[in-house]
Amino acid sequence: MAKKQFKTESKRVLDLMINSIYTHPEIFLREIISNASDAIDKLCYLSLTDEKVGLSRQDFKIKLGVSEDTRIISVSDNGIGMTKEELESNLGVIAKSGSLKFKGEMEKTGEASDLDIIGQFGVGFYSAFMVSDKVTVITKAYGSDTAYKWESEGTDGYTIEEFHKDSVGTDVIMHIKEDVEESEYTRFLNEMSIGQLVKKYSDFIRWPIVMDGVEVEEVETGELDEDGKPLMKQVPKTVEELINSMVPIWQRSKDEVSKEESDEFYKNIYYDYENPVSTIRVSAEGQVSYKAMIFIPGRAPSGFFSDQFEPGLQLYCNGVMIMERCKDVIPDCFRFVRGVVDSPDFPLNLSRETLQHGRQLKIISNNLEKKIKNELKRLMDEEPEDYEKFYNAFSLHLKYGLVANHGEKKELLTDLLMFYSSKEKELVPLREYKEKMPAEQTRIYYVCTESIARAENLPQAEQIRDKGFEILYLTDDVDDFIMRQLESYEGIKFCNITNDDLGLESEEEKSEADKKQDEYREILDFVKETLGDSVTDVRLSHKLKSHPVYLTSDGDISIEMEKYFAVMKNEAAQNIKAKKVLELNSEHHAFKALEEAYKDDREKAEKLAKILLSQGLLIAGLPLENAAEYTELICQLF
Repeated sequence: MAKKQFKTESKRVLDLMINSIYTHPEIFLREIISNASDAIDKLCYLSLTDEKVGLSRQDFKIKLGVSEDTRIISVSDNGIGMTKEELESNLGVIAKSGSLKFKGEMEKTGEASDLDIIGQFGVGFYSAFMVSDKVTVITKAYGSDTAYKWESEGTDGYTIEEFHKDSVGTDVIMHIKEDVEESEYTRFLNEMSIGQLVKKYSDFIRWPIVMDGVEVEEVETGELDEDGKPLMKQVPKTVEELINSMVPIWQRSKDEVSKEESDEFYKNIYYDYENPVSTIRVSAEGQVSYKAMIFIPGRAPSGFFSDQFEPGLQLYCNGVMIMERCKDVIPDCFRFVRGVVDSPDFPLNLSRETLQHGRQLKIISNNLEKKIKNELKRLMDEEPEDYEKFYNAFSLHLKYGLVANHGEKKELLTDLLMFYSSKEKELVPLREYKEKMPAEQTRIYYVCTESIARAENLPQAEQIRDKGFEILYLTDDVDDFIMRQLESYEGIKFCNITNDDLGLESEEEKSEADKKQDEYREILDFVKETLGDSVTDVRLSHKLKSHPVYLTSDGDISIEMEKYFAVMKNEAAQNIKAKKVLELNSEHHAFKALEEAYKDDREKAEKLAKILLSQGLLIAGLPLENAAEYTELICQLF
């Protein structure tokens, strides 16, 4: 029989189809099953108006066969089949899609609204050659008395001949390649592996996908036992086993899916032993039609904070999984969510393995971003215990998401943040802090430090506590950057109690403080000269009451930032230092002792100045520049 050449110009095109368009060989099964589904769709549609079809919706199915002995995988459908001309046209011309043509015809008549035709590009069939050295197609078209066999070993061309086939439909028979060093094709010749691929990529094809299995039944032997009862024996029986689920859970309405079913689906798919704290259901129609089922976990998955973690949602197009993890459909600040998005409007690339970035994807992404934000806000307001569980797991990620890209997402994330309250002794949202502010309070007070215990004992907080004002304790490294990024909340400025003006002094009090600063200028300059480059400035404090000293900073780099950069391995980061300012309490007996020593014993005054700096460093949580010198100075004063 004469071999026909593919009508595309050269062997190079088929090489491109097989070796370049598809990146994962296992995709072949998804593509062949999708073609079978399309063929059934066409005949099912025809059966609505043509009684001669003789098949009801329940009769349609896709059957898989696997034989390791013969190295054969077969995919059979009882769909519309192909004529000889259609074989020539669809399989002899690469990148010509019969499905796309059929869909176009239905759209012209306005009858395509219920059609979920998957194949559009006409290249999916050729993915079979990624794993096969020979592909045979046996098909009989509806309404035809003749069946045909199409056969090809790849780029050398194909043959078509008449063949015998009893029923309408198509069988695709793939002879799997022998293993080579870089590729193990035998792995596909295992029923379990094939079943797993169906579950992964084609679980929600609308038609049943079946394979032959074996079940044992008891039959009579024709003999009787001692009691005269029939003797039974077990006989193996071949049965068709359903592999796919067909109707995905996210395609069912909310009323049809219980919380228990939803939680179980999440745990099974994402290998979590805990239920999600919330599930978001979306059924959108309009500019873009899609359904989504989004889960908000209550715990971070393994490796979430590492570079190895792969975020993203599963994308489906008409029941076929297109991408296992698409990170472009959700913002990175919400990368903790898991779930599924299914849309017939996804802008797919040629291989249907990735998306083309387009308007549809942007619309879905923006919509999901708002849905996730609103659900998290609802949890915070209505189910605070669940939200706190979520927040304990993902607060760091939200915070880093806020400061990323110069605060691009700060409007989205600010209302989701919570900080530890000095009054409530628990995490509170900024909204709650603002609502409880006394009328005379003009700032939102906060302090950045390593722990709540350290924050409770900071000397700078005394003045604010005496006023009865609440302080937020910020204990994560990123918190200082957060507050600098936000600057204010609903018009109320944030105030760092260690660096900023507390806004508690009247103009008269400020004037008196400036006079006192001038009064003690000589001794302050002496302390600055004694301490040298260890501090940028020495001044009297407006904040201290019972404590003698604390350390603050001038400029953009705070002491907390310095500590953050200090633990980095990058040498340049470790050299980033705050401009430290030593503030002294002129009413404290320690300052009085310094003042007396300055008048009578300059050597002792120098020692006291160094001790005060060391105390400031300790209170600030910074390492002493010379711990041995500090202990020696203390001992000398004894």
